[in-house]
Amino acid sequence: MARSVVQISGHIIDSLILPKVLDLIINLGAEFEILEVHIGHRRTDPSHVRIQIDAPTSALLESVLAKVKEHGALPVEAADETVELQPAPADGVFPDRFYATTNLPTSVRAGDRWLEVGLAEMDCGIRVDLKSQRAECVPIHRVQKDDLVVVGHRGVKITPIERRIPREAFEFMSSSVSTEQPKSLLIREIAESMKKTRRQNGRILVVAGPGLVHTGASQYLVELIENDYTQVLFAGNGLAVHDIESALYGTSLGVYLDKKLRASEGHEHHLWAINTIRKAGGIRQAIAQGVVKRGILYSCVKHGVDFVLAGSIRDDGPLPDVVTDTLKAQDLMREKVRDVSFALMMATTLHAIATGNLLPAAVKTVCVDINPAVVTKLSDRGTFQAIGLVTDVEPFLRELCYYLRQEETAVDPA
Repeated sequence: MARSVVQISGHIIDSLILPKVLDLIINLGAEFEILEVHIGHRRTDPSHVRIQIDAPTSALLESVLAKVKEHGALPVEAADETVELQPAPADGVFPDRFYATTNLPTSVRAGDRWLEVGLAEMDCGIRVDLKSQRAECVPIHRVQKDDLVVVGHRGVKITPIERRIPREAFEFMSSSVSTEQPKSLLIREIAESMKKTRRQNGRILVVAGPGLVHTGASQYLVELIENDYTQVLFAGNGLAVHDIESALYGTSLGVYLDKKLRASEGHEHHLWAINTIRKAGGIRQAIAQGVVKRGILYSCVKHGVDFVLAGSIRDDGPLPDVVTDTLKAQDLMREKVRDVSFALMMATTLHAIATGNLLPAAVKTVCVDINPAVVTKLSDRGTFQAIGLVTDVEPFLRELCYYLRQEETAVDPA
């Protein structure tokens, strides 16, 4: 029988951290015994628990310890252990058994000091500079030969995200995916959270797919941009092309958005739109020349909204502004999310998951899609902070804009 004692502190009762840890222990095939428990007397008081974990094998115990560590449960015997570091054997190659990061706040113990790991991001390694006493997440393609990288779990501490005291309205929203959630209530709470983000000078990231244009929801995203509720936009060639097609011809994929009728030779419109932008030299140049006079990208340029258009293998053209090198696009997106406080992802699977991989756990994240599998995939890949809303993007954005226009005392729409 293999045994270890872990301790966990903080708001572990009201944040449901303690039951999650106990469930993990049982579900992974081990047993627990609570050796010591101190529960805070008031809601602002932290609690403290020591838990003995027994597993039939050392391998299973190590697996359990790795999982409960993600919720802040650290082995007592490891509290003062120093992190193990090994040099990267080559550029773009981590040492064997490197520690794979979560998106939660993380610290590593180097010598007698705990170092906070900067640039929190999942699925990376941790690079430590002993001379400057700095630690940071680094994606595999950015590590350089002889960089010191954390190996194993020793000396690594994860701090779970706790519910704020007092709790905000946003935090009452369930992260489960359901088509039967009270959508108006959730949308109103999303709007209030976005208002609060901007009042605190936080930056809002919008991630959008081309379906947003096809459904006629572009006008509402334009409203978000013009009313300062979008500071960064992530999208692909598809959204940009159909947005520009709509601005130039009034169609999306050859269908008139106002009449819902297919235009004669309308299938050529999106290719003509690409060619027009390529002839102008790019989106910004086309806007400066007066070629494009409205739309999502037009509003982004006019209001100084940063945008990253990441390409894919199926792109027509693509537009000159599209970043076709995947790693370069990823690095640009990584740079833009550093100071984001709120992320709104709509009608896009791959861009939502890709962005979720880059976001720290502290960033409030909302994913809206007609397909519940999109939000499920996002959560399964580690973006557990994402709130999922299963609905079509057009009515969602229409109602969101309504609530963003209203004062808190406004009457709900009929």
